[in-house]
Amino acid sequence: MELKDLFDKAVKESRELADKPSNDALLQLYSLFKQATEGDVHTDPPSNPFDFVSKAKYEAWASLKSKSKEEAMQEYIRLVEKLKR
Repeated sequence: MELKDLFDKAVKESRELADKPSNDALLQLYSLFKQATEGDVHTDPPSNPFDFVSKAKYEAWASLKSKSKEEAMQEYIRLVEKLKR
């Protein structure tokens, strides 16, 4: 199976996990997904200093700067496999 196919399968499986992942795991899933599908962050940081969720998402994605899309896909797949256990 190609990496993209494995990634798409992991994305589907991430939505069907038996237990809801922790907030940290959800943030990792989000940032790896964005890096894998869009590459480096290309938006401005949230302007509202009290929008903690958006700020955390932005910072998590920005922390993956320069990680290749393929690396992000592989890490996403590994994380979903770990969460399925």
